[in-house]
Amino acid sequence: MTLDVFLNFDGDCREALDFYAEVFRVAVPDNIQTYEQGGFGEGNEGRVLYASLPIFGSNVMFSDCPAGSDYVKGSNIALTLGSSDKSEIERIFNAFAEGGEVDMPLGQTFFSEFYGMVTDKFGITWQLSMTPFGS
Repeated sequence: MTLDVFLNFDGDCREALDFYAEVFRVAVPDNIQTYEQGGFGEGNEGRVLYASLPIFGSNVMFSDCPAGSDYVKGSNIALTLGSSDKSEIERIFNAFAEGGEVDMPLGQTFFSEFYGMVTDKFGITWQLSMTPFGS
């Protein structure tokens, strides 16, 4: 059993793919499917229907919403990344903070030795937490 995440965007999915691939040091997929390829091109030209990135052993899926949909940037999504590598937590947090908004600076909390929350420039909220076992 796996837990996959699906992130939706409003026409800037390709930019998001490039950004997240750089942050997580993975390759941008070659098989980005477009609405045109799926037969849904009218009004959706250039929009991504489906793509995915392997991030820390999970499959993170990406898509642009169809043009004219009721898309709300960052709508109720928060992703949590746990690591025992403090410098990697800082690197990723700082990458997300650039052009984004720090919701809670990195620091010690009652539940984590090192934790922070940041909303990236695409409106996705990320919680980064130091874990004892380096998951």
